[in-house]
Amino acid sequence: MTTANLLDFIGLALGFLLTILVFSYLLGDNPFFRLAIHIFIGVAAAYVALVTVNNVLIPRLIVPLFQGGSGERLLSILLFIPSLFLIFKVTPLRKAGNWSVAILVGIGAAAAVGGAITGTLFPQILGTINSVDPAAYDVTNNRWNQIINGIIIVLGTLTTLIYFHFGTQDIPGRQDKRLPIIEKISQAGKVFLAITFGALYAGVFLTALAALVERLSFLWDFLNKIGFQLFSSF
Repeated sequence: MTTANLLDFIGLALGFLLTILVFSYLLGDNPFFRLAIHIFIGVAAAYVALVTVNNVLIPRLIVPLFQGGSGERLLSILLFIPSLFLIFKVTPLRKAGNWSVAILVGIGAAAAVGGAITGTLFPQILGTINSVDPAAYDVTNNRWNQIINGIIIVLGTLTTLIYFHFGTQDIPGRQDKRLPIIEKISQAGKVFLAITFGALYAGVFLTALAALVERLSFLWDFLNKIGFQLFSSF
């Protein structure tokens, strides 16, 4: 067996062993399953750290600091200072790094809100408008189907938004609750939400099932390969 074949066999054997360790969770939580999970988390953390060092720290911080121009060096220093204070979060002086964490959280929240608005909210609004816009219909397809689909999209969008409307009546002596018309419309929104969550769950289940089939196929191929090598050696 050549070195390349030996390395391939070792990789297959490790994959087989880790797959069995993960499948051992079917018998309940046990040390073998926890060992496999710790290995996966450790490898993932090490990979993220390596990618961060090679793709972020070295080319964007270290290299400009020593080889860049005056402007690049100044920018690197300004970025290095909050990065240095982040290290204090794992020391007894962890409060010194709070302002760096605040900057990261603020930037992350702004990016998330901006991404949600430009990547989800606006496209949803435009999609809802286009769904009932006759000018956007494809003349090669059945127009009535497109009209019905557009109406369903509009109804689903409006009733779902109304479902999350929590306005109350201002009536003395009565408990605050939503208006009856809002409550009735929100029931339709609840139906659309249930359908959406059901479809999402089905998608997740199919993805997990595909991963399970792939792992079972891997185990079968590995056992066949081992059996073939054992029989061929005799």
